[in-house]
Amino acid sequence: MKIAILGSRGGWHEAQLERALLVRGATPILVPVTGLTARVSDAPRLAVLGQDLDDCGAVIVRAIPSGSLEQVIFRVDALHRLTRLGVPVINSPRCIERSVDKYFTSALLEDAGLPTPRTLVSERFDDAMAGFQELGGDVVIKPLFGAEGRGIVRVTDADLAYRTFRALELARAVFYLQEYIPHGGRDIRAFVVGGQVVAAMARRSAGWKTNLAQGARPERLDLPPSLAEISRRAASVLEADYAGVDLLQGEDGRLFVLEVNGIPGWQGLQRTTETDIAGVVADHALKSARRDARTEAFRP
Repeated sequence: MKIAILGSRGGWHEAQLERALLVRGATPILVPVTGLTARVSDAPRLAVLGQDLDDCGAVIVRAIPSGSLEQVIFRVDALHRLTRLGVPVINSPRCIERSVDKYFTSALLEDAGLPTPRTLVSERFDDAMAGFQELGGDVVIKPLFGAEGRGIVRVTDADLAYRTFRALELARAVFYLQEYIPHGGRDIRAFVVGGQVVAAMARRSAGWKTNLAQGARPERLDLPPSLAEISRRAASVLEADYAGVDLLQGEDGRLFVLEVNGIPGWQGLQRTTETDIAGVVADHALKSARRDARTEAFRP
């Protein structure tokens, strides 16, 4: 069975998935999403660098790089076309649309009754300044689209907020402000696959940012059942086949779901667990694959 991985050559995660699929008797093909070619009224409907995606058992999305608005919309549209052609896409374009947008994610989590930090999102400078005061004068400003803690700043001073928001205004950015939750430099990442938490870690940092890409260190964590249930619910709200769910417990004991990552990494998490995470993702992809694409080589 052919399973496509949309990612980058030389990437650690792609290599792990290729290995896991090979040992399970599948035929992985690694292709970049930027190489997509779509056809209408002709076949193949979707291909990447000469590789036909129409006949894949499933497609695993590992990267959708930044690009122009047209480029990003086309890539997601192409994934939607694949799903309409009956090719399982993991994660689905619907999930990616929900998880890549921090406001969309936060709103869906709140609507589902999951605890989320107070957040204000706006386009106007004056509304952002008012939101800074409304959220207690201690806020975390995040890019609406972003990952690994890049571009996230904490602002506790009104004059600094003024200068920060003016700079963002010039960039025509959307203001996304969350109340700062004191957390002692620790948060939790739960990795959910197929509705089950397969591994979890605590991330510790000397500062307030707890992203591993920003220098935090991972620690093994046996997730309590109550937090595992919240993580499963959060992934379900985003309709994620696999997801990294970020939980934050404040120093006052309050628990929040911060984000749900629809294209999550697990390199740091893998160092804390004996579970073969790539193997679990590969198993889920093969179990989700189209029945008409199954072959005798498939060994779940």
